[in-house]
Parts: sequence; C-alpha cells; structure tokens
Amino acid sequence: MQTSSDRHEYPAHWEADVVLRDGGTARIRPITADDAERLVSFYEQVSDESKYYRFFAPYPRLSAKDVHRFTHHDFVDRVGLAATVGDEFIGTVRYDRIGAGGRPAAGADADEAEVAFLVQDAHQGRGVASALLEHIAAVARERDIRRFAAEVLPANTKMIKVFTDAGYTQKRSFEDGVVRLEFGLEPTDRSLAVQYAREQRAEARSVQRLLAPGAVAVIGTGRTPGGVGRSILDNIRDGGFTGRLYAVNGALPEGQKELDGVPAFRSVRDIDGPVDLAVVAVPADRVPAVVAECGGHDVQGLVVVSAGYAESGPEGRERQRALVRQARSYGMRIIGPNSFGVINTSPEVRLNASLAPDMPRSGRIGLFAQSGAIGVALLSRLHRRGGGVTGVTGLSTFVSSGNRADVSGNDVLQYWYEDADTDVALMYLESIGNPRKFTRLARRTAAAKPLVVVQGARHGAGPRGHAVRATQLPHATVSALLRQAGVIRVDTITELVDAGLLLARQPLPAGPRVAILGNSESLGLLTYDACLAEGLRPHPPRDLTTAASAADFHAALSRALADDTSDAVVVTAIPSVGEGSVGDAALAEALRSAAAEQPTKPVLVVHVELGGLAEALSAATSTAPLPGAALGPVPPAGGTRTGERTGERAEPRTGERARADEGAEADDRGAPTPVPPPEGAHPIPAYPAAERAVRALAQAVAYGQWRREAADPGKVPEYEDIDERGAAALVHGLLARGQGLTLTTEATCELLGAYGVHVHRALPAPTPDAAAGAARTLGYPVALKATAPHLRHRADLGGVRLDLADEEQLRRAYAELTELFGSAEELRPVVQRMAPRGVDTVVRAVIDPAAGAVLSFGLAGAASQLLGDMAHRLIPVTDRDATSLVRSIRTAPLLFGWRGSAPVDTPALEELLLRVSRLVHDHPEVVAVTLEPVVVAPHGVSVLGASVRLAPPPARDDHGPRTLPAY
Repeated sequence: MQTSSDRHEYPAHWEADVVLRDGGTARIRPITADDAERLVSFYEQVSDESKYYRFFAPYPRLSAKDVHRFTHHDFVDRVGLAATVGDEFIGTVRYDRIGAGGRPAAGADADEAEVAFLVQDAHQGRGVASALLEHIAAVARERDIRRFAAEVLPANTKMIKVFTDAGYTQKRSFEDGVVRLEFGLEPTDRSLAVQYAREQRAEARSVQRLLAPGAVAVIGTGRTPGGVGRSILDNIRDGGFTGRLYAVNGALPEGQKELDGVPAFRSVRDIDGPVDLAVVAVPADRVPAVVAECGGHDVQGLVVVSAGYAESGPEGRERQRALVRQARSYGMRIIGPNSFGVINTSPEVRLNASLAPDMPRSGRIGLFAQSGAIGVALLSRLHRRGGGVTGVTGLSTFVSSGNRADVSGNDVLQYWYEDADTDVALMYLESIGNPRKFTRLARRTAAAKPLVVVQGARHGAGPRGHAVRATQLPHATVSALLRQAGVIRVDTITELVDAGLLLARQPLPAGPRVAILGNSESLGLLTYDACLAEGLRPHPPRDLTTAASAADFHAALSRALADDTSDAVVVTAIPSVGEGSVGDAALAEALRSAAAEQPTKPVLVVHVELGGLAEALSAATSTAPLPGAALGPVPPAGGTRTGERTGERAEPRTGERARADEGAEADDRGAPTPVPPPEGAHPIPAYPAAERAVRALAQAVAYGQWRREAADPGKVPEYEDIDERGAAALVHGLLARGQGLTLTTEATCELLGAYGVHVHRALPAPTPDAAAGAARTLGYPVALKATAPHLRHRADLGGVRLDLADEEQLRRAYAELTELFGSAEELRPVVQRMAPRGVDTVVRAVIDPAAGAVLSFGLAGAASQLLGDMAHRLIPVTDRDATSLVRSIRTAPLLFGWRGSAPVDTPALEELLLRVSRLVHDHPEVVAVTLEPVVVAPHGVSVLGASVRLAPPPARDDHGPRTLPAY
C-alpha cells in the first residue's frame, strides 16, 4: 500500500500503534501519495472552526495543490504523520524544515522546523495530538532537527495546551495577533515525566475498560450446557456481574431470544446498545469474522480464549499477528489469545469472565498469570490459604494473558499502580517481552505497593506463543536487575503465595531482627537456623514449653512486640495434649489480641499439623463481614494503608446462605465463617514449615529495606573534566568508517580519557629488544603480559610476569614465556609499567537489546567467573547505586580489609563506575565497555586493560515516543 516519495524510501520504522488517553488505540504512520483520498475525506469531517484554527482563515476545502503538498514528502525536510483508526485518518501532523527568516530550507545545517496539527473534532480530547507530537518530535530528532516552531491563534487554547504540557523547554512570543511557540526537542526530565505519565494513564485506562465493562458479550456460547463459551457465560452470570450480559451464537434458531435467562443474539451487531467487552470463544478460523463484527459495533476490547495461535506453530503465529493487527485497526485491545480469562471482584463490577467456576473472594491482591494452568493453581492456592487456613485474603483482579499478543504484564502493572483496590501485585511470568520497560514500571510500582514475581522458563526458551526480545544476559543477571527495581523475586508459586499473603496482611518489618517464641524448643531452633540461612538476625528462641497457656503466649508475644531490639516475631506452635492444654481458639485469640496491641510489627505463625489453630486464626482475624453485615474498619494491606477496607465477601448463593444460616463454621472449601476483627488488627499468616515462613519474612525485610532506600535514590554526579562534546565527535568520526567496530587501543584510550578514565600504557614487545626498549620508555619496574586471547586476563595460566626490576629480569621472563607458550607472534606480549598493588577487579558495561544499558562489577579471576560473582545495575547509575554495586558481590570483604589486609580505595572505584556509566548513558553508540583488570589499591585505581565497541544507536528506545509492541 505504501510507496516511497521524492528522496527517501518509506520509513517503515516510524509506524507505531499507540494507546490513547481513553484507552483506545490508534496507528501512527507516515503520510504518502497514496493517502490523497483519505486526506480529503478526513478534512471534510473537520469542523469549520478547527479548519480556521489550522489555516488562520476560512478554508472549507483543500485544493489539488494542497492535497499534493500534504501527501508528498521527502521524509527528511518535509514529513507528515497521520493517526488512523481502521483505514481513516483521525489526526495529522507535519513539519517543514526552515532556515533563517522562516524560509523553507534543506539539510542538517538548518535545525529548525515549523510544525502544525489537525485533529478530527470527534476525536479531540483523546490525546491524539499529544501522541502525534511525541512521534513527530522523535522523527525530527532522527533527521537532525533540534527545534520546533509553531504559530497558533490565541483562541486555540487546546493546541497551545498540547505544546505547553509536553514538558519541553520553550519560548513564547506574541506578534500580529498570533502566538509563536519555539521549543527544543531534546528530552528533558520534565518531558520524559510527562510522556511516562501519559503512557501510564492511557495504558491503565485501556486495561480498566477490559476489567470494568458495562456490557459483556460472550461470543461462541453453546446452546447446551458445557463447552468453553457456555461455561464462561454461566460463570459471568452466576458470579453476579453488575452490568449487561449477552450471549452470541451464530447458530441460534430464528426467534430464540434467551439462553438460560441471558439475552441471546446471532451476531454482536444485532445487540441494541453498546458492548464494552467481547469474550471470544469460537474456533480460530472464525475469529477474524467475529473481530470484524465487534469492530463494526464499536466494541472496546476483546478477551480471546480461543486456541490455535502462536502456541501451535508458524502458521498459528502468523494468525496471531493478523489478529492483533485487525483488532488494533478498530482501536480495540486484546487479552489473549489462548487466555484463561479475567476476573474483577469489585462489588461494583463482579466480573468472572474466566473458566474458573467459582468467583474468588474479594480482597486486595492483584494476580497476573501468563499460563492458564498456573493461573488455576494460583487461584486455588489463594482460595485455600486465603480463606480456609489463615484468614480472608482475596483477589482484587485476575488477568490471564495467554499468549500476551497485546495486553501484557506491563499494561496490567500500569493499571495496578493507580488501582486503589489493589495493595499487593503477584505475577507469574514465563517471558518478559520488554524487560527495559518492565523494569521501569516495576520500580515505580514497587515504590507504592509490593510486587512479587515468579518467572517460569528460566533455563530455556519461553513459550512458543510469546514474542520475546532477544537478550544476551543470563537469567541471574535479569533477576538481579529486577531486584534492583524493587521486585520481590521468588522461585516457585508456593513462595509467591507465601510472600503475597504476608505482604497483604502484615506491616513491613523495619529491619532484620527477629524474635522467636513458642512451645517447642526444636521448632524454635529450626526457625532460628532458617533465619540465619536467609540473612536475618534472630534472637535466641524463647521456649515457653509445651505447658504454655494461652495467657503465656499472649504475654510472651506482647513482650516481644514491645521490645525495641526486634523488628518481627515468629511464633511456633505444636499440638499439646493433656489436661489444661491450650485450646486452638484460645491460642488464636491470645495471639490476635497481643498483635493488635502492637500493630506496627509483623507476626507470623509456624504451626505443625495444627488445623484447628489455623482455622481459629482465620476466624479470629478475618477481615470480611458476615453476609449482610455492614463493612467495618479493616487493617491496612501490606502495611501501607490505614482505615481502608480489604474487600467484601461475595454474596453467597442459595446453598451457601443455607449453610451459613444453619450455623456452619465453614464454606465449601472449609473456610471458617468470617467475623469482623477489632480495629487495628492484622490477619496473622500461618505457615506449615519454618523455612517457608522465614523465607517470606526475609523477602519482606529486603523489600522494606529497598523501599526505605528508594525514597532517596541518589544522584548522577557531574564531573567538570568530562568532555562530552569531544567524545561525541570522536564517536561519530569512528562510526563513519563502518557499521560497528571494536576500537583500537589508541582510540579506546582517547575515548575513555574524555570521561576521566585513564588507561595505563601498554607497549608491544614483539622481540626481547623491543621489550627492553619499552621498559626503558615506561620506567622500571614493569610487567610482561601475553595478550593472546587464550591467555589474556589469565594470570593463573602463567602468562603474566610482574615486578621485573631491570632488563636482565625482563629478558629472562621473556624467554620463559616464549619457551612455555610458543612464539612471540602467538603470545602477542606487551610491556606495562607496574601499578600499585591492590585487588584486581573487572568493570563492564553493555547495551542489551532487551534490558537496556547494564553496568557490571566483580573481582577479576577464574574463581569469580566460576562462581558467577558479578553484580549489576541499570545505567544511569547513581552514587547510591555505585556504593551498593561494590558491596553486592559475595567477595566484597576482600575490598574492605578481609583477614587483616589493607582496605582499598572504594570511593575511587565508585567514581570509576560512575564515569563509565556516564559514558554509556551519554553516548548510546557505545554498546560495550570492558575494563580488565582494574587494580584497586589503598590509594587510587589503575586501569590496566580496556576495550570499547561502537555501533549505530537504535532508531527508538524506551525514552522515545510511546508505542505498543509491533506486529
């Protein structure tokens, strides 16, 4: 369809799908000569007022000359972009490069352009102009345009607001009745903040439209019970959905108007009224026709449970791509395909559009699962442990993304971030399509509420249905970067639930000090050992003996919570036998009442085969009201809120109400009848094993520490001796010679030197005489090193000779090396002046295509490489990041005076890390830096070896305009 114009080929990489302010989607693409009719049709639908604002005069129609001008571009000096829905324009933007005096210009010498917008009146207020501005600004920067100018009538306040709200540094003037705005296009902190805020609101709104619809149509509902579509229809109806529900089946007999009491239609187009969400449960080959019908009826979003897509092979993958393209052409978003469904337990919605037969309890945990099977397992475990074991803790929302062809975990994070009904986010991920964006969103979300993630397929390829960016980083590195972003990384879904329940029910611990008390000395010792293994600081366990009464537990827990030397308490309990033994209900009440007196510290219970206590704890600390009871005050979730409700229990069906009326103590899964707790009480989580409780507590401790540190993330220092412009000129000059290259030693030293990183000279020594001459130039003592790839940085293999004090020692060492390892041509020996003794380390920076720019640090040597003892941080690194990076490796004690050795100059090392981070951040063309070894002495650091690789920067990155993943 698209053709090239004038001077440059059609820039396909400018095409992008975007989410607009109201949650709908649009496609942004360059305008070409093929768009003449679309442009004319678009202009005819624009009001006379909007035309006047665009041309400053009545302009009822475009002339043939206008149409030619607005559709023929060279994609360099003249560029036009259109926002489209379906095959129609809804907004346009163009720029024309201008020179002195505002005259048309060409070439990079003219770095200013005039920009103008026009948005169809029916689509104004949806954020179309803001999205177009982001994309046209990115195009302009790519074409070496640094400033935009725009002339706007004073009455056109909407367009003035588009420019002023964008966050760019701008200048405004008023002359001849026109407002002239000029602004630079370099992203600023404010412009990025504005862009990310708009992205968050738009993507959150797009998910909200899927989770809180006013009307739902289930397409593919069988005429008889059973089958996927019919099951979902029944689950929505039986779950008490508060909106309008429709059944759609093209095979319904003429005249059939209902299906089990639900209005039934043969096509979604026959429904008289809007449909916000369509659940599609038809065979894959019939889905395109269904999507077309939904698009024609202005359905806002789809949940596609149908299988037969990318998970089935190449043909299915292409079918999945076509599905996404088709849905986006109508402005719709998709959950799935191959999805298990979605759930929203909010009393205002009560949507169970999933294959889960029972509506989960309402609560404050958000759950996201890419796998339907794992989603079922998680729902089941949360149901059992959230209501039947340790108190009512339910779900706010559940999303099964299936193949996550469109809506992904990133979108759901955007929704949860501002969702007042979600306090803890649990995610099962089998792949991360955009780790760079996920890390950014996770950091922001984790600063507000806990985010717990378990990642499947860690040691192999992800599911066939998932589109994943290739990464060069091992899983351990990605996990470290997620932890840096505040993500609570766990390894199993059991740990996911363990941590989620603790974070949803208890306040965050203020530190790692743990008090342990209970009626079993052995269980207390197991808990003590588990605490040490997890890096906590436990106090010696207090044994209350098996004769302890409920009053003894109450008194001991009260003292432990009041003790300023403890940050959390683990209570261990085993069954007791005999007269006067403590009863389960009495013990649970004792623990609850003691915890309520000191609600600022977390309390966990480890119980061994003590079902009665678990149920008693549940009854004593439940946060949901009795059926029909008014909501009372409930505890904060995750320790971050006060005075908010945790959620409401679902209205019971007839059978459930009967059981409650009969005084039964449990629902169909054995959960006790909930009662309101006293104000300020926290539900106490119970665990069947000490190591599970302690592991969950350790994760909460680490997260609490991260939250405290995140409040002051540090800053990226400025260094006066950095020559950013000189480095940029050098990089551009080097890249002009080729697409990508590893720099020579001289170029490497020059580029690093521009950022204050100075590499010790190493002179080649192809012969013994050349080695002696190099040593005289550098000055003794010197080192002789073999730089052949198999010997480089391998002092353990004997390819290095140090502290050579004179020429005699140097020649003898040269002879030894050539005798052991071969000729000089094979060894590639060099001579280097000796650096002060210290600890050998390695510093690396790499731009990963998925994760972005990553800075890594560790000790040099085979031992560290075998252990994988490297720490990682995302670039740009702050001063606090650099400090923690140095201390994060397991061998860090060697830097701080281990076993009587002299501590080394870690501040100088941290400065080196910050300088390398600045280099890579300032120049995205620098795709890899390795400094090895870096000798950290008691005073100063010495960089003895370095390599740098350059490559052309990507056209777009995470700081570019917001886009949806391409299909």
